[in-house]
Amino acid sequence: MTVSHPGQRVAILADAQNLYHTAQSLYSRNIDYSELLEAAVDGRELTRAIAYVIRADSPEEESFFEALTDIGFETRIKDIKTFQDGSQKADWDVGMSLDAVTLAKHNDAIVLCTGDGDFARVCRYVRHEGCRIEAMGFEESSSEDLKSAVDGFVDLSSDPDKFLL
Repeated sequence: MTVSHPGQRVAILADAQNLYHTAQSLYSRNIDYSELLEAAVDGRELTRAIAYVIRADSPEEESFFEALTDIGFETRIKDIKTFQDGSQKADWDVGMSLDAVTLAKHNDAIVLCTGDGDFARVCRYVRHEGCRIEAMGFEESSSEDLKSAVDGFVDLSSDPDKFLL
């Protein structure tokens, strides 16, 4: 990732659901969050690292949440909602977007770890407000709209052995 100001303050926002499902779909592997965080920071001053996760009552998820904390991420946890028809839903799009806008006022750069095109509009806003905005995702599944809305994009598929366990 090109860094225009090595001393810049950076916040990292990781969409864990998007990263998990994409890594599983493409590679049947998991994300190496330690490597993801290191690459996202890229020698800059880390101010916040937040991982947005969903609690689905899976036995291994609590240890995953603890591992994220040990790596240096704050975890924002949302419980999955089950509707009367049996369908389930949980996402962090609004929460991540609000955090990106809020953190942009106190940072020089924001890195969104996601390929979700729903974030393109907030990326344009953050950029317009004068904060550098970057994204990290898998090229094959990342939205073109998202990639065109950011100042820099890192393709996690370019080095799967680095970014995946």
